[in-house]
Amino acid sequence: MSDMAEPRLVCLDMDRVLVDHLSTWQFVYDGLGISNDESFELYNQGLLDEWDWIKLDIALIKESRKDGPPVLDSELRGLMEGMPMMTYWKELIGNLLDEGFHVAIVSGGLQQTARDIAAQFPSEIPWRRRWGGIDRFTAHRFGQGNDTRLHVFTNGWLLGLPTGDGDHHLADFGRYQVQMDGKGSVVKMLQRRLGVTKENTASVGDSAGDISMFQQSGLPICFNPWDDRPKKHALHIVEEKHLKHVQDIIFEHYGLSPTV
Repeated sequence: MSDMAEPRLVCLDMDRVLVDHLSTWQFVYDGLGISNDESFELYNQGLLDEWDWIKLDIALIKESRKDGPPVLDSELRGLMEGMPMMTYWKELIGNLLDEGFHVAIVSGGLQQTARDIAAQFPSEIPWRRRWGGIDRFTAHRFGQGNDTRLHVFTNGWLLGLPTGDGDHHLADFGRYQVQMDGKGSVVKMLQRRLGVTKENTASVGDSAGDISMFQQSGLPICFNPWDDRPKKHALHIVEEKHLKHVQDIIFEHYGLSPTV
């Protein structure tokens, strides 16, 4: 581990960056055999704000099985299994942590995948509820009951009424931590809480939704770009879907020795 004179932070988008899929939301829709094209089109036309969009998507999931049993929390968690991951994702996060970086996932994607990722990097501190933390269930499943070393900010579903057998229905309202153009605000809060400067912050994203995060970072990296819009806001562009290239850029920028 390097001896950092000042704390450093790396903020990672999830969908199409850590996850090798268009969207974690879409992965669930595909598993349920449903489509959110209607609400997506309403949002694109400016007829729907982000909060109502999430509520409609949660309703879509809840109503996807009108003639069968309801979709419960355990089933949604199960649908996240088998999520395709980007090459070198685990090595990237592990090596950043080993070098003393703070690492955060900042994404509009579904919280369970982000929690599953984060829990695989447990700290030595027993799980506790905290800002940017994970849930108790995931901490025990992947992290031996310990808290994660990462900070996690995502969207998704909330637990509704218990079923009586340890499961839960889905609440009508979703979890909404990250606005479409609000990632920069999350980065600023992290910088303030962790004592990290903009110059010592790197961010990795793929789309226009990451531009505000790039603007709050001294080292913005556009990885696997969705289109051309975020490219002009990045210092580096990585077209190849291999996160080792991202690690090399970060390590070189901060004068760290390359890692195999």
